[in-house]
Amino acid sequence: MSQETCQGFKLQFLRRTETLRPTFGSSHDNPRSYRLTRRIFVCGIASAALTSRLWARLWGQDKPRRIVSTAPSITEALFALGLGDQVVGVSRFCDFPASVQKLPKVGTYLAPDAEAIARLLPDLVVLQRISSELTDRLHALHINFLEVPHGTLNDVYTGIALIAKAAAVPERGGALKDRIQRELTAIQSKAKQLPSPRVLVIVNRRAGMLADLTAAGPGSYVQQLLEIAGGANVLVQPGLPIYPRISLETVLRDDPDMILDLSGQQDSEAERVAASAQVLALWSQQSQLTAVRKGRVMVGTSNALIVPGPRAPEAARMLFDYMHPTHGAGRAS
Repeated sequence: MSQETCQGFKLQFLRRTETLRPTFGSSHDNPRSYRLTRRIFVCGIASAALTSRLWARLWGQDKPRRIVSTAPSITEALFALGLGDQVVGVSRFCDFPASVQKLPKVGTYLAPDAEAIARLLPDLVVLQRISSELTDRLHALHINFLEVPHGTLNDVYTGIALIAKAAAVPERGGALKDRIQRELTAIQSKAKQLPSPRVLVIVNRRAGMLADLTAAGPGSYVQQLLEIAGGANVLVQPGLPIYPRISLETVLRDDPDMILDLSGQQDSEAERVAASAQVLALWSQQSQLTAVRKGRVMVGTSNALIVPGPRAPEAARMLFDYMHPTHGAGRAS
């Protein structure tokens, strides 16, 4: 998948994003006043950041006390590491745990707002490796930041280790990784004793239609969890990208045993649950599909299924339950 296509997919997948834009009230009416106000703001923030770092050094505080997260996966990792009380800002799409919904928002993970971040006077900003624009601005503002990888299960482990090290709690990172791996191994062991259904996972589509379908392909986070939970992704084929665009004709041709639709475009899980009946009704029109005839079309509504993070075992258990509903909850014994 090209960078442009991948970026477009991310934009659709997040449903709504915001562009970087300053908010300085009436100074927009006067360009010179706006530039001056902006310069004063940046200088003030940089001075405050330097003062904050100086006081931290004087008092021997090596651990960050004010952390900003720019993505849901980062926020979940911070809280899973026991650093939640140090998080002072999150992205617009961060909604787990529930307490983060009350925190100040700093844009989206595709378009973090550097000035909103700076106003929170953080001593650590954690962001995904997307572009140099934000990192250049954070450098200019003398704000410490950490970039973490994103997209696969290995990236989850690496991100947890990097965040734990930056927060001066490396032992927590190791313990969290061990727990995640232990729980995933238990689920995988149970799944190996059961049949492996052929599954198609849809992660995006045109609203109200089975068109412009984007699916989980080889190497994706969802594919990795699906395999652990005992499923066989019908799109693990040579030459396909991580998230291939497919047509309804491709779905009919591959005729999977089960279809998992994760394409809900609603902002909250409650809204996605409420819309589940409409999604099922949409698929029910394709009665020639084996999954439809056998009632094996499932609608996934939890963000745990699409946010690569420490809730990976929870997501794998959900997938196990979808595929093996008569064999318990897939929980580690």
